[in-house]
Amino acid sequence: MAPDKEKETPCVGYRHGPPWVFKGSALYQLHLVKASTARAFVPRDLRLVEAFGYTLGGMFLARYHDSPAGAFDELVVIAGIVWDPPTSCAWAARVLVNSVEACRHGRKEVGLPSHVATFSKAEASALGSKPLVKSNGFLSVLGIGSTVPEQENRREIEISETKGSSTKHLCNISMPLTVTTGSHNKHHKWMGPAIRMSLPSFRA
Repeated sequence: MAPDKEKETPCVGYRHGPPWVFKGSALYQLHLVKASTARAFVPRDLRLVEAFGYTLGGMFLARYHDSPAGAFDELVVIAGIVWDPPTSCAWAARVLVNSVEACRHGRKEVGLPSHVATFSKAEASALGSKPLVKSNGFLSVLGIGSTVPEQENRREIEISETKGSSTKHLCNISMPLTVTTGSHNKHHKWMGPAIRMSLPSFRA
């Protein structure tokens, strides 16, 4: 029984309660999603914000270097925007993280549809325009995908969901990078400005 009790013990970083601080880099990609498709992932008691048969969905890809669960990667697939008075919010249809602690916390404390996944990364050079997201299964259902223009340097990220001893490939994401030159080495960084944001506590 001792091992099971250890699994239920929260990570030290989460024991002190909110606010929880996450620091890292992120890509937020917005997509129009058919309202009829998004409704399958949104509870019936919440109203979908839509116009002309579409809602605003997308994906949020993050690499946290500092968090209550330590360093980890996260992919949030957003089905659409829902109206939850007095405001509206993005509805997460699937959350993938490569941290058991972060997955457990997301499910138990926040009510997120979190799953454990592996994030495999490789550096590459682009030869022309290519899909930002190449997916099968879940992401293709929401119609997520676009084209990124020719970029000299990029990072290829392959994401696979882990279930027990088996893994299921979900998507490949091509990240455009900038190059900064140090005294000895070149450093690749995600493109974009530095931002600070706060999210309210909620439970699905």
